Amino acid sequence: MKTLKTTMLLALLFVLPLSTNAQNQESQILDITEFTLLPGHEMQFLEGVKLWKECYKENSGTDTFNIWRRFQGEGVVYVLSAAVKNWAAMDSVDAAGKACRITSIRMIMPHVEKTSYSTASSMPEYSRELLEGTKMVWVSFFRVANSTLFNEVVKELTNTIKQKEGMSRGYWYAYMGVGPDSPDYMVSRPFKSFADLDVEEDSPWKVYEAVNGKKKADDMRAKWRSSLENSWNYLYTLNEELSN
Repeated sequence: MKTLKTTMLLALLFVLPLSTNAQNQESQILDITEFTLLPGHEMQFLEGVKLWKECYKENSGTDTFNIWRRFQGEGVVYVLSAAVKNWAAMDSVDAAGKACRITSIRMIMPHVEKTSYSTASSMPEYSRELLEGTKMVWVSFFRVANSTLFNEVVKELTNTIKQKEGMSRGYWYAYMGVGPDSPDYMVSRPFKSFADLDVEEDSPWKVYEAVNGKKKADDMRAKWRSSLENSWNYLYTLNEELSN
């Protein structure tokens, strides 16, 4: 867990004072670090991460992580994600990461404008099985006004989609210890290619209405609207070469 994310954050302390992972029946903690790059520094950042990964493997590092590039939005943003079983796993010392800290300080952090670090707990009861060959994820973020109503709607929708399609469509997470402008929940929808985004399918609401009828669907939509404060979404593409 204490891999690239940890060494980069340590580098920030010295210099300056956002996986799809397999879902199981036990909740995991997703570690998410978002890096906003300095304008014009993307190639240097990627080269630095490549050198860091080479160093990490040379020092027998075993932790796994995924590196994603945000496809839309302002600036160039990369997200590092890694999953751990529980909080206790974060107590472990990553000797390989520690050995490569100087590479992070010298080769990566000079190209980073800012970082944002967060943790989220997986929600396996709402989540789909792992999609092998995932190359991109469409991530929807939600800041909620009423978590009870929000979870009620998510449960109803995902159970209906499971009933109709055999499994839910995405990986659900609840953020932990968020700031005032941070999301409370997110759902990550996996895809194997851009072409998969062109595949037409019924919306979750249309599926729900087909199974439960229009009146119940309208009632559920009303609950959904009243539960939300804000929502937004981005597409992220996987950098397979730099992931581990």
